[in-house]
Amino acid sequence: MEKKTILIIEDNTDIREGTTEILELTGRYHVLSAENGRTGVDLAIAHLPDLILCDIMMPELDGYGVLYILSKHEETAHIPFIFLTAKAERSDMRKAMELGADDYLTKPFDDVELLNAIDVRFKKRGQIGEAIAIKNSLYLSPEEQDFLLRELIEKSRVKVFKKKQSVYEEGDSPVFVYFVLSGQVRSFLCYTDGRELSTDMQSAGAYLGYEAMLLNEKYSDNVEATEKTEIALITKEDFFELLYRKPLIAGKFIKLLTGNIREKEEQLLAFAYDTVRKRIANALVSIAEKTVDTTVKDECVIQISREGIATIAGTANETISRVLADFRDENLIAKEKSAIRIFSVKNLRKVKQ
Repeated sequence: MEKKTILIIEDNTDIREGTTEILELTGRYHVLSAENGRTGVDLAIAHLPDLILCDIMMPELDGYGVLYILSKHEETAHIPFIFLTAKAERSDMRKAMELGADDYLTKPFDDVELLNAIDVRFKKRGQIGEAIAIKNSLYLSPEEQDFLLRELIEKSRVKVFKKKQSVYEEGDSPVFVYFVLSGQVRSFLCYTDGRELSTDMQSAGAYLGYEAMLLNEKYSDNVEATEKTEIALITKEDFFELLYRKPLIAGKFIKLLTGNIREKEEQLLAFAYDTVRKRIANALVSIAEKTVDTTVKDECVIQISREGIATIAGTANETISRVLADFRDENLIAKEKSAIRIFSVKNLRKVKQ
């Protein structure tokens, strides 16, 4: 077993030499010693001991000064520090603890007190190290999360959905978490009279169905492909196995879920207070933001039908045609076959009521 290094900073020669002898007799420690605070600081910075025993009352630089200086050095700030003091007043002990000392021994102390205090410090430091190691093993950077999820996607079965083909329906029990590899899907609600209200449009890179999976509930909406779409089908078993193995990945889906709730709330407010013109502009912006990174690219082309915009904006097809014509006259958009070119997402976002 590798010996740990202990630094003793003590101006009393008898105590310094006696403590050194006790520690070396155990065969577990290598001991460094200093007769004053300044020398002790130099030795601590040069050798980075595993623990420091330091007298409080010393000439030149007292124990408080030693602790303060070492706490300002990144390399020495976390070394366990035990004060040795001939004073037993509570005020001295309180000040020592407030400065960051780990423990204190009141002189005179016997061999057992000394060794027990050191053993406790090393044991606690070991527990802290284990806790940090566990925390580091649980932490996943965004890149690591994406890598693990990509691995999960790559081993999943891929299914091609035709235009208008259902991915899942309201009331179905969740079997898969879906990941859109290419194409586009829309989620929508159905009224009893057959009318539909689109609630979202998703393209490549989107996860679907995880809300119901996490809540262990049936799907609350419908999802269908709006064009030929490739989707990876992640099984419930594989999905939860990854979450149990790497719990922090659950945080990614919680953020997605929170964002979806916020988006639904904004959509409801828009239906209540926005004009049709503003709702249609917001629908186009929403689709654009899910298609490209609008913080980088202000002009983009989106694939969506007039009917798709109508269901998202909650209005009639005729109204969509009229408002899109207005936007075209205002040089905000251009119609390109089955697509719409948005000249400036920023300007479209600024459309007034």
